[in-house]
Amino acid sequence: MDASPAQDLRSVTVASFDQHDPAFIADPYPAFAAMRAEAGVHWHEELGVAVAVSHAAASAVLRHRSLGRIWTDATPLDRFASFNLLHRNSLLENEPPTHSRLRRLVAAAFGRGHVERLRPWIADLADRLVDGLVDGIAAEGRADLLAHVAAPLPVEVIAELLGVPAVDRPLLQPWSNAIVKMYEYGLPADKQAAAERAAGEFVSYLRELVALRRGAPGDDLVSDLVAVTDADGAKLTEDELVATAVLLLMAGHEATVNVIGNGVQALMNHPGEWRRLVADRSLLPTAVEELIRYDSPLQLFERTATEPVTIAGHVVEPGRKIAALLGAAARDPEVFADPDTFDITRNPNPHLGFGMGIHYCLGAPLARIEVQAALSSLARKLPTATLAATPRRREEFVIRGLHDLPLTAG
Repeated sequence: MDASPAQDLRSVTVASFDQHDPAFIADPYPAFAAMRAEAGVHWHEELGVAVAVSHAAASAVLRHRSLGRIWTDATPLDRFASFNLLHRNSLLENEPPTHSRLRRLVAAAFGRGHVERLRPWIADLADRLVDGLVDGIAAEGRADLLAHVAAPLPVEVIAELLGVPAVDRPLLQPWSNAIVKMYEYGLPADKQAAAERAAGEFVSYLRELVALRRGAPGDDLVSDLVAVTDADGAKLTEDELVATAVLLLMAGHEATVNVIGNGVQALMNHPGEWRRLVADRSLLPTAVEELIRYDSPLQLFERTATEPVTIAGHVVEPGRKIAALLGAAARDPEVFADPDTFDITRNPNPHLGFGMGIHYCLGAPLARIEVQAALSSLARKLPTATLAATPRRREEFVIRGLHDLPLTAG
């Protein structure tokens, strides 16, 4: 919280970025630096939301109890029934007491050893996927890291966690890719329709899976989510269970794909750091944190005020939104020495990539295991990796990632 006099956010200079500008999408960090130098919070007229750009302001947004995830249904309601169902029942889109109950139940199911159970399986999966990448390079001279490793790894992990049969797993990534497009600003009508269609198909599929697990429980998270009860005997409703499973896929898949993609691109653009990691894989834990900080896979995360809140000297009135601009916070020189320097030994590294406060990411331990496994296997099996061509960046701003990452053996 800032003790400076409060101001109406809309009186602050308009934020200096255009989320549709290809130059900004390619490298948003100079624009973020200019904004941070001017003020900790800016009103962005086109987005219709205030954006917190300093680490202190973004942290305050994520932690303040009067700034919540207050879900508002996408409209018209008849066009977005499934999309709204998923979010209305998600722990990410609810505040206490609903959030507290959902998180307690989901954490209890997670706490039954699923993450540690999967650790060796994930390492083996990463090795098999990187072997495919290496074979592709041997055959063609180059191969796409995203297609061979970054995209399939988290989908397979979440599918294994949930107990999705192998024959159905190819369905998951297209559903996730379509649904998360709805988090972008100014999405065209055809992509909105595709998101709702994917949400509807995913909801129907998961209802069938839940019904199967009720009758024949397995060693998977869906079975435990079906069975887990609160201290007072309460259980997840079927809609809440379905929403939880979809949240795990979308959050776990999209973030991990883009941490690996953005991060390996950074390593290839900083060959000295890549050589350090190849030579000393004990640096993997700090390297993963730096990959998340340096080129954040989630650039913006919104909150809505439930009462007047002052952030960095600016008032957010009840019902108005403010967003933590995570990519800007991650380059704040007040917190990170030489913030534009990519350093895989950086420690401490208090990035906000997994959020803060009551919405801190439940899947953070699993995501760290996945990224470490991918990097470890890549360092062992393709130590001379270099870029084979300039990667193509995705056009979206909020979810920051790549279309491809072509590698060769150097």
